[in-house]
Amino acid sequence: MTKLCIFDLDGTILDTISAIAYFGNNALSKCGFPEIDEANYRYFAGDGRIILIHRMLKFLDADTPENYEKVSKLYDFEYEKAPNFNTKPFDGMPELLKTLKSMGIKLAVLSNKPDNVAQDVVRSFFGDTFDFVQGAVNNIRSKPEPDATLKICESFGILPQETLFIGDTNVDIQTGKNAKIRACGVLWGFRGKEELVACGADFIVENPMEIAKIIQNEK
Repeated sequence: MTKLCIFDLDGTILDTISAIAYFGNNALSKCGFPEIDEANYRYFAGDGRIILIHRMLKFLDADTPENYEKVSKLYDFEYEKAPNFNTKPFDGMPELLKTLKSMGIKLAVLSNKPDNVAQDVVRSFFGDTFDFVQGAVNNIRSKPEPDATLKICESFGILPQETLFIGDTNVDIQTGKNAKIRACGVLWGFRGKEELVACGADFIVENPMEIAKIIQNEK
């Protein structure tokens, strides 16, 4: 029986693609590069800010250490000033979280977004709904490595087999697999069904409340 749900942030609980594209293009433009269509950011994002910016620059055939340093500094500076810009919860997500809480399930967020930004944005939109929030930090390997996921389980005294990992990209599904945790792919985020199926999602859902139904059907 599921006792803990660990959610990805970008593309899973919050619609942030417009924000990521805006701050990415803002940094590129200030460094003299052309902007990139928002649709491409769906494939740039998911592995954390460092890889995001390298993918942006590689797309423009400009991925050098010097360019990375300039663009990343601007991206971080502007995003950290306004982490809620162009961001909103996905439809049905607040209702899902309320339902899961009423079922006694612990809720956590694990993101490859920098920890300070992840903490701010989750608190802004969801208050104290989540029992635990973890972004990218220097001393813990990021997703898809299992380290942070297993530490979250341990902090609650909940076993991996009692946990469900929920996300929208192959990184999230691989995180669950690496931690020996069931993984649920969502279709309202950055990627499509083919990617989630290919990486072995245990469940795939089209709307948030389907997650509650999966857990209720375990009983």
